[in-house]
Amino acid sequence: MGTVIGAVRPVHLRWRFTVEIDRFASFAFTKMGAFKIEFDVDKLYEGGSMLPIQTPSRATIPDVEFTRGAGLDHDMYEWALEVADIFKNGGLPDGQYKRDGDVVQRDRTGAEVHRHHFIGGWPKVFDAGEWDNNSDEHKINSMTLVMDAWKLVL
Repeated sequence: MGTVIGAVRPVHLRWRFTVEIDRFASFAFTKMGAFKIEFDVDKLYEGGSMLPIQTPSRATIPDVEFTRGAGLDHDMYEWALEVADIFKNGGLPDGQYKRDGDVVQRDRTGAEVHRHHFIGGWPKVFDAGEWDNNSDEHKINSMTLVMDAWKLVL
């Protein structure tokens, strides 16, 4: 048997991004995509000018993907099922499936570094991944979150 060099790192320190969503517990992920705002560009050519004046136009907020995550309950999965049931009975979506929440980035000690608040989010993709009997957490391979807006809080 070999010698272990260094301190053993607790399992919960692997996850650095926690997602705190209205009405249920938080989940933690090791990796996430960027929060972005992208603008279309309108080009105005005044008086036959060869060089346009460029102005921002419509804005879009790209989806954010979270990967390699875990939680202590089934809330994230049940939220995805709620979104899947929207059109089940031929009705129009009522917005009840959208939730607000925070994405918190933490450093190695667990202290909060950044907090982004999102508005009107819902899971576009939920991938539970393979089953593993050696784990106590409810594993999430990846989740893609759609949102109406976001802002940096901290």
